Amino acid sequence: MTRPAIAAPLVPELGPALGELVAPAGLAGYAHGWVALDDVRLGLVSTLFDLAGAARGFELAGDSASAVASLGRAAWLGAWETALDATAARIAEAIDARFANAASEARLPARRRTALAVTAEERRALEARLGADAAGLVAALDALEEAGNAVTARGDGGLAAWREALLAAARRIETAWAGLERAAQAEEARWRGAIEGVRRWRRPVWPLWLFSVLLVDGAAYVGLVLGGYLPVPAPLADFARWVWSW
Repeated sequence: MTRPAIAAPLVPELGPALGELVAPAGLAGYAHGWVALDDVRLGLVSTLFDLAGAARGFELAGDSASAVASLGRAAWLGAWETALDATAARIAEAIDARFANAASEARLPARRRTALAVTAEERRALEARLGADAAGLVAALDALEEAGNAVTARGDGGLAAWREALLAAARRIETAWAGLERAAQAEEARWRGAIEGVRRWRRPVWPLWLFSVLLVDGAAYVGLVLGGYLPVPAPLADFARWVWSW
């Protein structure tokens, strides 16, 4: 007796396609002391799994259109941008902390420390560098959107293509995250020179030398006046008489 064919589920398992985004092969958390991103990565994975879970709920209810829509381009892009923004914020905080530590070690004046914080413009540039490898993800999400529209237009006839597009998006977001991690590590080298420059700062010594010269010259002048070698100026007359009275 021939067994009936079991239809493939509408929403496939995303874990295998997400690859190292789910289970990193190397040491996680940047053990070298820069920034820890494991919680951001896990938050991204959790969001994607939650979206897939919601889609399966619609699938069980027989609403394939809503299942496809819940895993659409906007949902994936929103999850990615949330992770990207969180990573940029984490790195900006780490940079600010390193600048603050360097300024404290160098005893940089407080008025100069405020200029060291990462600006809004630098934060935008940082985020752009972190997301530089996401072009493939955006293209895959565009393809996913087209496949979803085809499902709406053709019904079950477009489901296989949509599933393939969904798995392609999962693979692309793994690649985008790997690029983000490489960019995050590169930021440490990018900012290191400026941070070390603050740490090497030393207070100028010329004001101290100027004060010392003025103090020594002033003391020598007063000594010559009190010793009778120079005429007594009017402002020092009372002081000179008081000294001479001893």
